[in-house]
Amino acid sequence: MRLVIRTVLFAAALLGGCATLVPAPRVARDMDPAAALADWGRVLRRFVDDRGRVDFAGLAADREEIDRYVAFVAATPAERFESGAPRLAHYVNAYNALSMYNVLESGIPATHAGFNKVRFFVLREHMIGGQRRSLYAFENDVIRPLGDPRVHFALNCSAVSCPRLPQVPFTAERLDAELDSEARRFFAESRNLRVDHAARTVWMSSILRFYQADFVPAHASDLIAYANRYAPDSVPGSYAVRFTPYDWTVANQAEPRTR
Repeated sequence: MRLVIRTVLFAAALLGGCATLVPAPRVARDMDPAAALADWGRVLRRFVDDRGRVDFAGLAADREEIDRYVAFVAATPAERFESGAPRLAHYVNAYNALSMYNVLESGIPATHAGFNKVRFFVLREHMIGGQRRSLYAFENDVIRPLGDPRVHFALNCSAVSCPRLPQVPFTAERLDAELDSEARRFFAESRNLRVDHAARTVWMSSILRFYQADFVPAHASDLIAYANRYAPDSVPGSYAVRFTPYDWTVANQAEPRTR
């Protein structure tokens, strides 16, 4: 997701020299892609509920599998994956795992709101395929340029308003169908698409505002037309579009701490 608005980016630019590297786990293991993906799959099954929230306390107490997968992401160059679906599936899984890992390494904060966005997404960098990148740079410089806007319904930044985190990894073999499924699930949720017929208004997730250029005009004439590709019920094209405020609360299964 586009995680930082103009003022936040300006602050990040001023503080660029303050970026710190989040150390990858030191794990001795054969970096086999299938075994690594199996580790990530077990993390998702064990610690993510059907609402996409993470049991961060439980994960912090049992980190072996997430640490192995993050070590794999750190050491494995993108060239190990064929271009197209294999590489994009790896990138989406890697982003979601690094976001989860970053929450752990940040002390499981209650929210990403305010300056926390800069710290979490810009100033904390990770080793990804042997290169040092922030989550912001990974999304905007590596993943988005691949040109598939459906990634915005699959990338999970560990916040409540993010797309729901699946309980299984994305796969190279079924990625197109999986991204379509996530897009349909996204637009089926009223928090992401809600129609007020009386007011002739449709309320959309702010993700559609953050990334409007990725959806329009390359993939649809406007945002309503794009949403209608996946929404369970068609939205009238004449309705006004409004955006739901983004909730940056960390999607933690535990009750949130006082912010």
